[in-house]
Amino acid sequence: MLDHQHSQKDTSPDSTRSELYSPIDRYDHGTLALDDIHTMYYEQSGHPAGMPVVFLHGGPGAGASSSHRQFFDPAFYRIVIFDQRGSGRSTPLGELRDNTTPHIIADIETLRVHLGIERWMVFGGSWGSTLALAYAEHHPTRAMALILRGIFLCRQSEIDWFLYGLKSFFPEAWRKFVSVLPEHEHHNILKAYYALLSNPDPLVHLPAARVWSTYEGSCSALLPNPGIVANFGSDRVALGLARIEAHYFMHNIFLEDNFLLNNIGRIRHIPTTIVQGRYDAVCPIVSADDLSRAFPEADYHIIKDAGHSAFEPGTCAKLVQTMEHLKVRFGAKPAS
Repeated sequence: MLDHQHSQKDTSPDSTRSELYSPIDRYDHGTLALDDIHTMYYEQSGHPAGMPVVFLHGGPGAGASSSHRQFFDPAFYRIVIFDQRGSGRSTPLGELRDNTTPHIIADIETLRVHLGIERWMVFGGSWGSTLALAYAEHHPTRAMALILRGIFLCRQSEIDWFLYGLKSFFPEAWRKFVSVLPEHEHHNILKAYYALLSNPDPLVHLPAARVWSTYEGSCSALLPNPGIVANFGSDRVALGLARIEAHYFMHNIFLEDNFLLNNIGRIRHIPTTIVQGRYDAVCPIVSADDLSRAFPEADYHIIKDAGHSAFEPGTCAKLVQTMEHLKVRFGAKPAS
């Protein structure tokens, strides 16, 4: 077992490759019918015979984008990206029925089997880190490595922080966030928002979704980033993110309390890297610290000048470097 102090690094990028790869075209994409309601969008890019890595997007409900392919060397990795139930290009967008963490864990397995992959690396940030941990704890033989960023363990304290605590650092954004609610509902933001977001009328749920999602985007970077805010405010991202996020928060992510830390023993043998922005306001560093203390074998990197977004310069660089180091650990590049 590694000593915890030795596995933790308060770090800036080192001399290995630290830049995103150039835009990568997908070589395959399709949809999978998951049940009578949901259809999953998925795509593959990079090397068809390469080392498989699956990207788990955040939210829940945010969906994936083409830029997420760029953390990975397309000459080495077989990059699998999909939109989770109700998210992005999966249909129906924003659908809450049969949308739970166990459903998504099963969906990941359905996709793995469909693609004929035996084992793969699992890369996820924010809610993607939650899902990566949950998936690995349910299927520890299928995850060959975990790359986790912006740790979110989805405990009640973390949900309360998102709804109320962020006011301490982003009071302007928080005021806009609660502006759609009557003042007497400010003490129970989640319940009030859930009523709006689950309303079937787009004239009710869509404006609320835009405000919720823009709030999260406004708090996601150390320095103001209009591009992130605009992306979060787009209808496709906003509807999936806000509705599904509120749905999961209302139901404690459909797992037992503290499930992820309580079951960490199932995955401590899996090579794992944790990358956490020191000034992450959306997913404060205390959760990454708790995870690293429960999982001292993990390689824990604190990015000293970063907030929450995966595209913060230091965080982005460390994620790319991690995937470069894993290339060395898991073998030479596939033949072209």
